[in-house]
Amino acid sequence: QEQLVESGGGLVQAGGSLRLSCVAPGRTFSTLAMGWFRQSPGKEREFVAAISRSDGTTNYADSVKGRFTISRDNAKGTVYLHMNSLKPEDTAVYYCAARQSYWGGSYSTNYDYWGQGTQVTVSS
Repeated sequence: QEQLVESGGGLVQAGGSLRLSCVAPGRTFSTLAMGWFRQSPGKEREFVAAISRSDGTTNYADSVKGRFTISRDNAKGTVYLHMNSLKPEDTAVYYCAARQSYWGGSYSTNYDYWGQGTQVTVSS
């Protein structure tokens, strides 16, 4: 099973920004649709954003639309989540996910591979 590794989490004040990164090993990255999910204590894991494997099609949860941007660099085997105007309610562990397909979508069960997660904490 392919392991994904997230980085870039941390503590930030409300209104601040962070960029998360996720790398996947090997040459298969360009065949993977990618997604970001998050989970806060006592809540179920929820969809944040998704990007197709090739043409840049994206989708966002309503709660982050206009504030977060997902992007990918297939040459570097990396997917990013640019988070702006962060709010305390964005505090969560953020997970990177990959699906061996053109598109992953918003359901976590669609994805084949997961990272260990990176903590994002937004203080008020």
